[in-house]
Amino acid sequence: MSNITKINSAEFLKGIIGTDDILYDGVPEYAFVGRSNVGKSSTINSLVNRKDLVKTSNRPGKTTEINFFGINNKKCYFVDLPGYGYAKRSPKEKESIEKLILWYLMYSDAAVSKVVIILDAKAGLTDFDSEMIRVLREKEHPYLIIANKVDKLNQKETSAQMRSIKEAAHEATVVPYSATEVTPKERDALLREIFAED
Repeated sequence: MSNITKINSAEFLKGIIGTDDILYDGVPEYAFVGRSNVGKSSTINSLVNRKDLVKTSNRPGKTTEINFFGINNKKCYFVDLPGYGYAKRSPKEKESIEKLILWYLMYSDAAVSKVVIILDAKAGLTDFDSEMIRVLREKEHPYLIIANKVDKLNQKETSAQMRSIKEAAHEATVVPYSATEVTPKERDALLREIFAED
């Protein structure tokens, strides 16, 4: 685990599609995973306080590699896994993306410190999110859930959705968040959750 309290620097290192030395260099890895169009890139950018570290696209599902970002001179990595479930991909493409994600989490022996699942707060858990949680529990990977886009819900809807997601996710930590309207205080609180030792 990393004892990071503040992110001072972040840089793109490389994208991989299979076994690579970066997986085994002992640097703690914090993996971000979620369905296409839940705002995964925007969330990572908001956490590192940069607009353009992770390329956001008007075309969801663009990323097909596992992208590694060095945080605070490689004290840890943020690992951006490809978005899954993008409707316009062919079944074969979808399957290869899902296989890549599951390979990283289940078989790669990477130094995964925590997995951050990003959801659309309004949509809640999808089937593949639930499958992801099952895999993480089986592999005993610590995980937390970011319910992004809460700015689209009112307070009552947010409370109801947080309860429903938490229940469906085996009482996991669920953090309400808005990557587009986050305050420094909210960002710091989320970073504390991500880097907290379970």
